[in-house]
Amino acid sequence: MGGLLFGYDWVVIGGAKPFYEEYFGIGGDPVMQGVAMTTALVGCLAGAMMAGALADRYGRKPLLIVAAVLFTVSAVATGLFNDFTLFNIARLVGGVGIGVASALSPMYIAEVSPTEIRGRMVSLNQMTIVLGILAAQVVNMLLAQDTTIAASQAWNIEWGWRWMFWAETLPAGLFLVLSFFIPESPVFLKLVSNKIQVEKAEREPCMGLSELVATKYSGVLLLGLVIAVFQQWCGTNVIFNYAQEIFVGAGFDVDGMFINIVITGIANVLFTFVALYTIEKWGRRTLMLIGAGGLGLIYLILGSCYAMHVEGVMMVVLVVAAISCYAMTLGPVTWTLLAEIFPHRVRGIAMATCTFALWVGCCTLTFSFPSMNAVFGSSGTFWIYSGICLCAFVFLYRKCPETKGRSLEELERELVG
Repeated sequence: MGGLLFGYDWVVIGGAKPFYEEYFGIGGDPVMQGVAMTTALVGCLAGAMMAGALADRYGRKPLLIVAAVLFTVSAVATGLFNDFTLFNIARLVGGVGIGVASALSPMYIAEVSPTEIRGRMVSLNQMTIVLGILAAQVVNMLLAQDTTIAASQAWNIEWGWRWMFWAETLPAGLFLVLSFFIPESPVFLKLVSNKIQVEKAEREPCMGLSELVATKYSGVLLLGLVIAVFQQWCGTNVIFNYAQEIFVGAGFDVDGMFINIVITGIANVLFTFVALYTIEKWGRRTLMLIGAGGLGLIYLILGSCYAMHVEGVMMVVLVVAAISCYAMTLGPVTWTLLAEIFPHRVRGIAMATCTFALWVGCCTLTFSFPSMNAVFGSSGTFWIYSGICLCAFVFLYRKCPETKGRSLEELERELVG
């Protein structure tokens, strides 16, 4: 449910955008449009960073309950407010929920799962994210009335965008109810038990970020940070965020653009299913290398096609190939590795730090694409992404361990001693 709400809350604003902009009168103000679109992202950064330290101190379960509360409050309030400032505050609250859920959901799943199916179980988190994205797209499509009819357009502007946010209340409320029935993570309970056994001794303080960077954990933290940022800077998410520019640049009209967006969405879901079956058979390291190398090659070809002004089906095939490669490798495997590689004593703060870095990567990727596209063109931009992927391939080949079939305790001994 954490992953599902992550995906839904992240994407639902895209369908509501043309209607709430008209309602709040910001259609001609790019600054205010940018504020509305990025408020939740700011919340994501804050939520991800706070989640780790709080989860290490108070446990995973209480923080998951908090995330459910934040999702529920945000879903109701975003559609309820008539003031633009209050609207953004509600989105900020939802963003904090996304940040907490994105950091804790895969970590909790890894800690409660048996070793032999841990990768598949953590990959379910990515599956629910893409299903949440698809659910938001379907809900937006079903709620939006015919924009060519004046009465329907007026309903969209007054009520349609509100119901797009209110629809999130159902899964958010379900997440809130169910989160009370899950057990606390056994890894956290073991950590608490070990502290209690040191009777009347000075308690070891919770590890902060400065200590994490300066100690023996710095090496594995660097690995986690590179994996997290690379998942965003591999470039695949710009296809979703800037589908219009990409497909129009490939020669498609508006109708063709929307059809191709649906095709990429379907591919995203289908190949995430593939990851559920390959992650335990092929291993995390192998899939990460396939993802980095495969995307590097696809983007090299895609950039060359843009340079030669190739248009039509060939471009769609390449874009779908990139989405498919990402969906079965870097998308789910990144979350699995981040949930596995850190020792239990620092898993909360380290996972939160890497999730924070991932969202920073998302933010910088999103904001840099238009400028890169303007300066280098579509061909140069995808060649840059190809270079990033190939550099990441070399790093992962040298540094990324194989975690398949190994207990969290065994991984801790190997990675940090």
